[in-house]
Amino acid sequence: MAGDEFGFAPDEDRPIPYMARTREYYAAIGYTTPYRWAHYVDAPFQPLSKPLAQSRITIITTAAPFDPTKGDQGSGAKYNSSAKFYSVYDGDTARPHDLRISHIAYDRVHTSAEDSGTWFPLPQLQRLALERRIGEVAPRFFGVPTNRSHRVTIETDAPEILRRCKDDRVDAAVLVPNCPVCHQTVSLIARHLEANGVPTVVMGCARDIVEHAAVPRFLFSDFPLGNSAGRPHDAPSQAFTLELALRVLETAPSAQTTVQSPLRWSSDASWKRDYNNVAALSAEELARRRREFDGQKESARALRESAA
Repeated sequence: MAGDEFGFAPDEDRPIPYMARTREYYAAIGYTTPYRWAHYVDAPFQPLSKPLAQSRITIITTAAPFDPTKGDQGSGAKYNSSAKFYSVYDGDTARPHDLRISHIAYDRVHTSAEDSGTWFPLPQLQRLALERRIGEVAPRFFGVPTNRSHRVTIETDAPEILRRCKDDRVDAAVLVPNCPVCHQTVSLIARHLEANGVPTVVMGCARDIVEHAAVPRFLFSDFPLGNSAGRPHDAPSQAFTLELALRVLETAPSAQTTVQSPLRWSSDASWKRDYNNVAALSAEELARRRREFDGQKESARALRESAA
């Protein structure tokens, strides 16, 4: 019998398989060695040591501070490898910050990157501190590089994030990724923090990548990449998404707890067809993207060497 007789959702209206899409995309543009995504079958788990209303909370982001010397980083900018960063940084949470995501592969078709509230929920966290929903915002937030190297993330970046969290006496961390590799990066960071006594919750849009890496707590929003903290220009959505993440932080009964947000990006799920979908790309477009990607790699290599 036809499924729509029972109100079934369309088959395409399910979480995007980012690992498979990414593997197929890079194979199609000529990279024959498939990337190995981080995979674990269990996860560490650290309960909150005190009520959330008494806890000091930080944010861990993969967004980059705006630098006017590094080319176009504005809304709708093309992927800008010059804006990438390669070491952990921090920022004073008492000050406003201009963080952007032009350096990563968010969904440039279905979202605009106009509203940083969709990837950096510091204003919402500050509001919750004023409302006494949390004890306080930690004095610093932390930026972590979107590193494809598992070794660098696990052996260098994760211990550095932990050190800074300990220095700031952080009680828990909210981690907010953007691109596919970002989701893997923050998952590895979350695992390291939890194994060393810091409870975490990941807010993300790439369910398969986060669950493949086995994190302690995960709030999944079925939105285009770049909107892990809510819809753009929609403060109620952003407030609801952070509140739901904090409830997951408080109430998850065990490791590998995933909660899916009930918010929908659109009643039409056709946006899920597009991200790195090689079936929708011509040979000419794939060749153009290969040339562009090679140029980006060379630019990033030079930047990494100059920063070393």
